[in-house]
Amino acid sequence: MAAPADQRIAVPIDDPNADTEWNDILRKHGIIPEKPPSPTPMIEEAILEARRLAHENRLEGKDMDELDELEDEEDEEFLEQYRQRRLKELSSLQKKSVHGSVYPMSKPEYAREVTEASQNGPVFVNLISSLSTNVESRVLSQLWRQAAQEYGEIKFCEMRASQAIENYPERNCPTILVYNKGDIVKQVVTLLTMKGTKTTMLDIDDLLVEVGAVPNNDMRVLKRRREAEEAEEERIMSKGIKSSSDRSKRDEGDDWD
Repeated sequence: MAAPADQRIAVPIDDPNADTEWNDILRKHGIIPEKPPSPTPMIEEAILEARRLAHENRLEGKDMDELDELEDEEDEEFLEQYRQRRLKELSSLQKKSVHGSVYPMSKPEYAREVTEASQNGPVFVNLISSLSTNVESRVLSQLWRQAAQEYGEIKFCEMRASQAIENYPERNCPTILVYNKGDIVKQVVTLLTMKGTKTTMLDIDDLLVEVGAVPNNDMRVLKRRREAEEAEEERIMSKGIKSSSDRSKRDEGDDWD
């Protein structure tokens, strides 16, 4: 005896996500799932929110001179609020700025000036090379001096690695040790994990933020990042103009062929 024929009706479905009257009927009866919400409104909302935040934070990282230059462009009351914030931040930094230069260290002072001192805040130690041929060590020493001047509230120390740790490998210099509450909380061996000899204050800023020595929205950090972004944009623009000029010159040369 032949098996009974399948009595189920094949429902034609071209595109289950299409907005058609037929698909609406199928969704109503649970034959096809509900159409997922379109991501477009969410994307547009995220873009608008990013623009709003960027507009609200457009003055972040600007110093007093830069704020003064915006008098004709910004609302006076809004600008004055930022001025007062900057003055408050500067006053707070000046009160905390008790260092301002790199402390040269010797081994007998280490426990007191580094380990014990870190109970009052992070202490950054640069273990330098004893060889003048170590370029990375020279680069970091220069950045260390700049960081100590800019971040006067943070203690920066420097010591020859061979004096701090007996038989310390020269190939590991420079080494950064970050102390906090008496313990080493971060160790950076050579500048390999940064940018080598091309390491800049941007990288030092990132290290300070990473270990919590300064907040990510510190005006010094924001200002340097903004200046770097502007310089990069200018470089790209100049490169684009040069490329366009070179193409024009080539095209002109072709016309004479």
